[in-house]
Amino acid sequence: MSHWPDRRILDLLGIELPILQAPMAGATGSSMAIAVGLAGGLGALPCAMLSGEQVRAEIAAFRAGCPGRPLNLNFFCHQPPAPDAERDARWKQALEPYYSEVGPTPVSNRAPFDEQSCLLVEALRPEVVSFHFGLPQAELLQRVKASGAKVLSSATTVEEAAWLERNGCDAIIAMGYEAGGHRGMFLSDDITSQIGTFALVPQVADAVGVPVIAAGGIGDHRGLLAALALGASAVQIGTAYLFCPEAKVSPAHRRALDSAPASDTALTNLFTGRPARGINNRLMRELGPMSELAPRFPLAGGALMPLRAITDPQGKSDFSNLWSGQALRLGRHMPAGELTREIAGKALAVIGHQAF
Repeated sequence: MSHWPDRRILDLLGIELPILQAPMAGATGSSMAIAVGLAGGLGALPCAMLSGEQVRAEIAAFRAGCPGRPLNLNFFCHQPPAPDAERDARWKQALEPYYSEVGPTPVSNRAPFDEQSCLLVEALRPEVVSFHFGLPQAELLQRVKASGAKVLSSATTVEEAAWLERNGCDAIIAMGYEAGGHRGMFLSDDITSQIGTFALVPQVADAVGVPVIAAGGIGDHRGLLAALALGASAVQIGTAYLFCPEAKVSPAHRRALDSAPASDTALTNLFTGRPARGINNRLMRELGPMSELAPRFPLAGGALMPLRAITDPQGKSDFSNLWSGQALRLGRHMPAGELTREIAGKALAVIGHQAF
C-alpha cells in the first residue's frame, strides 16, 4: 500500500499506512500498539498514568511483539496545580449528596513529562514522542529530539499549531472539537475557542509547513479520505479503537460505547479538571458537564475515587469517565489490526479510482 497522495508522515515516521493510534491513557497498552504497528500504522503507548517500570515493561512487550516497527510514547505536559484547599472543599461539598463520608482522598496519578520521563526516552529511544497540552520545557524537548525521536503534539486551534511549529514539532495533530478524551488545548482554557475537524485541518495545513495529522470524528475510510482532501497527511484514530478487543475499557464503558447515540457526548471537566469529551452519565447530567467547582487538572478525580471504588465493581458508570468522540456510532467490534488495514484498504481503493 504505497500509492498515498501525501507520503510526508509515512516517510517521517517510518510507517506504511497514514493511520496513527491515539494514545488513550488507561484504555490502551502494548497489545493495541502491537496490533496497529503490525498492520502498518503507528502504535502508541500512553505513559501519563504509568510508572517508569511499567513503561519499560510495555516497551519491551512492544519490541518483542512488533520488531522493527516504530513506536510512539505519549506524555502529558500540564503544570501541576498549586494546592487550593478552599476549592477542594467546595468540590467535596458538591459531591456530598453522593456519599455520606469520604476518607483520605487519593491523588490522581496523571504525571507530567519531567526529568525522569526524559531519562526514560533517552534510554529507551522510541522513534516518536508525542505530547498533550503543549510541549515540555525547552531543555527537555531538545534532549528528546537529540535522542532521535520525532516530536508530535496536539493543537486545537490554528494559533496552537503555529506555536507548536515554532517550538520544534516535526508534525502537528490537528484535534477537532469532535475528538474524545482530553482536549489538547494549552494556549487558552476557553472551550468556545474549539474548532471542528473539517474547519481546523485545512486552516492548520495552510498555516504551518510541517505535516498535519487530523484527529476527531474519524472512524472509517471516509474520514481518512476527507482528512487527506483537506490537507492532512494522516489521521489519528481513537474512539474506533475502543471497540477493539485489545482496548482496556471496563464492561460499563463498553456497554456505553455500544448503546449511546452520537449526540450523547459532551465536554466535561468533572472527572479530571480539564475539558474532555465523554459519554454522558449520572454525574454529568446532575452536576452539569462543566463545573467551576472542579479542582484543576488532575486533582478533580481524587474525590470521586471513593465513589468509583463502590460503584465500578457493581458494573455502574455513574462516577467514571466514559471517554468517547462524536463518531462512536462508526465503531465496530473487530481486531485493531484488521480495522487499521480495512480503513486504509478502502481509502486506497477510492484513491485508485479517481484523481485526488
